[in-house]
Amino acid sequence: MKKLYFFSTVVLMLFSVQSCIVSSSPNMAFFDNPYYDYKDAHFTSVNVPMFLAKPIVKKALKDDGESEELINIIKKISDIKVMTIENGNQEMVADFAKYLTKNNFEEWVTVKKDKETINFQAKQKGERIRKLLITVASGKELVYVDVSGNFTADDISKLINYSEKNEIRSKMKN
Repeated sequence: MKKLYFFSTVVLMLFSVQSCIVSSSPNMAFFDNPYYDYKDAHFTSVNVPMFLAKPIVKKALKDDGESEELINIIKKISDIKVMTIENGNQEMVADFAKYLTKNNFEEWVTVKKDKETINFQAKQKGERIRKLLITVASGKELVYVDVSGNFTADDISKLINYSEKNEIRSKMKN
């Protein structure tokens, strides 16, 4: 019986670690459409297993002396998918924005900085945000971060404020 338990634990761990593997195929619904012409776009996708990532991120934040508020927001994350696109185009970005609107995502914030555009879109159910999609576009390079969890608008506001405070601190050090 112990051997069976050990074997099943090892198999489960192998499947979990396998989800860390970087893939060259898209991991988001709009981008895995076989009928859409993505032209010369190249995809790189990563699924982050949260049971492995959360303890590491929480420890790093505590070691850096970050606030307990930020650590509590990290605890609310249930899944993260990251996808980068090389040789993307504006038509693809516009079509993706239409897809998100059709699928009940609401645009929250768009920040333009130098040649980059950062866009936050959320899918809500009542007061709860179940999905947050962060898009970073810089020319033909695109990065999509799909965060699933159970957040409030206040959580997202705290996260954005934290990011701005750290950027100001880093500029003052230079």
